[in-house]
Amino acid sequence: MQLGDKKLIVQRASVGAKNAGLQASVIETPVLLQVPGLQRVQSCEGAATQVLCLLNMVLPDELADDNDYQEILDDIRQECCKYGNVRSIQIPRPLHGAHVPGCGKIFVEYVSTSDCQKAMQALSGRQFANRVVVTKYYDADMYHRHDF
Repeated sequence: MQLGDKKLIVQRASVGAKNAGLQASVIETPVLLQVPGLQRVQSCEGAATQVLCLLNMVLPDELADDNDYQEILDDIRQECCKYGNVRSIQIPRPLHGAHVPGCGKIFVEYVSTSDCQKAMQALSGRQFANRVVVTKYYDADMYHRHDF
């Protein structure tokens, strides 16, 4: 996966691999990846919900034009419907002179939590407009209140 100007490679560890002797001496420390917008997403801390938040897909400037917005909405609806029944999609748009919470984020509400889980597994790490998609579950009550 391309991450900025670096390439991130993840491999499954296997017992008996040639580097197995090094594993005992390596101290595991968590790595913090900073993705724009991710730290501001309020979620259910990993608990699956019916609402999926897609990050790093669109920029606010790309949502200003009505035709561009409609194309993006159609593309997202078409792709997300592959993984389950989509109930609704919200893409907060920029308003001239006003701060719009959640602008640049995409929220997809599925009929079931299992459909949302399938979508998350399929869409995480994929590319959209040469950007790596980041996904996170979003609280359904906050979504319905438009609290982005």
